[in-house]
Amino acid sequence: MKTSRLLILSDGKPGHVNQSIAFARHLGIEYDLSLVSFKKRWGKALSYLLDRVGIYSDKLFSTNFQFGDYSTVVSTGSGTYYANRTLAQRLGCRSVAVMLPRGYRFSFDLIVAQQHDNPPLLANIVTIPINLSYIEPQGLVKPRSGERYIALIIGGDSRHLQMNVPLLQEQLTQILALFPEHKVWMTTSPRTPQGVEEMLRQFSFSRAVYYSEEPINPIPDFLQHSEYIFLTADSSSMVSEAVSFGRGCIEVLPPSSNLPKESKINKLITILAEQKCLHLFDGSTANCRKKISLADLFNQQIVNRFESD
Repeated sequence: MKTSRLLILSDGKPGHVNQSIAFARHLGIEYDLSLVSFKKRWGKALSYLLDRVGIYSDKLFSTNFQFGDYSTVVSTGSGTYYANRTLAQRLGCRSVAVMLPRGYRFSFDLIVAQQHDNPPLLANIVTIPINLSYIEPQGLVKPRSGERYIALIIGGDSRHLQMNVPLLQEQLTQILALFPEHKVWMTTSPRTPQGVEEMLRQFSFSRAVYYSEEPINPIPDFLQHSEYIFLTADSSSMVSEAVSFGRGCIEVLPPSSNLPKESKINKLITILAEQKCLHLFDGSTANCRKKISLADLFNQQIVNRFESD
């Protein structure tokens, strides 16, 4: 190994780059971050073909990468995998793909794939049950002694569904009726529609974080201090974080229409519900507080791979 420093490639999507950063944080390895994108709209389609025949050219993508001494290139998302393989070859170091790099050859040195992607059984693929995350409370919200808390985490529209404002309003009314003595924390996300925000403002919360006005992330603090966490069913990242940190019971608010059976988020929620890591809110709650330790998974399946190289 030349150095333990990692080069992380980012496609600019927080849900992707945060998983790569979590990979580095769990290993305790320093990293540099570089943006990458295809120069032309047809660049990604061509990259699939070039990868299959083993041709790697940095002329296909743009990056602000500066050559340095790195042990590994790490990236998440289809917009990064070709650049990952190309730069790893140029640097003479390992390549790590987070999430299953469909469409590309699975010949990365290591692939960290989620269980709901049904990855093949290959020696270089490590399967994990949830998205990678590394959660650190920041003290953005602080509990008061003697008070009990629940948290509401509101996402937004996705390609699989649009938020149903009347249904969400009904669900929130049911939740608040179940916890009349608890303090209620609420946060929206960058994807929360304006109509949902307007509905939320009809409620009185102990602490409300509207991302459109206050772009902070109190979710780690919510997970650390809340007895119950309720979250909308639109983000695999939010669900993964909720079942990997804290001691609270996790309740997922089902949408008005069923999620597509083959969608990643539906597969993830189904698996985690079967494992009693979460409960689909049906007007009542359940004692689903089982957590998945990503730190243990890294210690068991990934750390030794890096220490042995």
